[in-house]
Amino acid sequence: MYKEEHEVGVLGVPQNPAPVMATMIQIPTETSVPDHIVWSLFNSLFMNWFCLGFVAFAYSVKSRDRKMVGDIIGAQSYASTAKCLNVWALVLGILGTIGGIVLLVFLYITANHIASQIAKNNGGY
Repeated sequence: MYKEEHEVGVLGVPQNPAPVMATMIQIPTETSVPDHIVWSLFNSLFMNWFCLGFVAFAYSVKSRDRKMVGDIIGAQSYASTAKCLNVWALVLGILGTIGGIVLLVFLYITANHIASQIAKNNGGY
């Protein structure tokens, strides 16, 4: 995930017919490793089904620590795990929320139907 490497060529002005020497300097730019810490914090607070949001937050912090030390490979590994856990936490959170709403609607309809049956049997309330 390197952004790009810059190459700087330094060429001397030819003073004689001898071959020209070139010096190439490669300056690697800093790599960008997303640690997904904000997403993990959101999942920890709001979508914490099966504690996946908290585990993702822990991996995000580990990724940030590895990035600060300079271990890019370790940071990418922890960030990848945090991203996977965040995706699962978000999907399960959305499905759980939708399932909870459907369950509440079903229970409301069932309770309303039972109440109407009881009222019909007790003389028309």
